[in-house]
Amino acid sequence: MKQDKNYLTARKILSHNIKRLREERELSQESLADLVGLHRTYIGSVERCERNISIDNIERIASVFDVSPSFLLGNNNK
Repeated sequence: MKQDKNYLTARKILSHNIKRLREERELSQESLADLVGLHRTYIGSVERCERNISIDNIERIASVFDVSPSFLLGNNNK
């Protein structure tokens, strides 16, 4: 199955939402990683769509931002 290169995958949507929320809260990747309990390079690789993140880590990140995991996975277009 060939996908349009402009198609937003769940991974792209998730990475965009995490980066947007992190920047809105003026957090560095390192600060977010500390709050979540993950390594800063892990957060960076998630934001660059390089990692296949687990649902547990999505939940941990969502908790820090006080949003639902489904919000992080939603195409919120903000």
